[in-house]
Amino acid sequence: MAEDKEKKAPAASKAPAKKAAPKKEAAAPAAAKKKPSGKTIVVTQIGSPIGRQDYQQQTLLGLGLGRMHRTRELEDTPAVRGMINSIPHLVKVVDAA
Repeated sequence: MAEDKEKKAPAASKAPAKKAAPKKEAAAPAAAKKKPSGKTIVVTQIGSPIGRQDYQQQTLLGLGLGRMHRTRELEDTPAVRGMINSIPHLVKVVDAA
């Protein structure tokens, strides 16, 4: 009987959630993308990823390479240079400035 007395009244319904304001579109979507600085390098895969450590295989994929003798023209940035320096035995680099 004590349980009946302690029954609480139904909780008040929550206030309706506010609708999110419509997102504003960027005035210049082309300006949001980074433009290449003009310096590029050509990277060619010369070694097979088969039997290599997983991080080396993932680095090749990050550079856009996945099969032997594939070539990519990439922006010359410190990040790309660091990836290339971690797998120099698998890629050949040509400066194409």
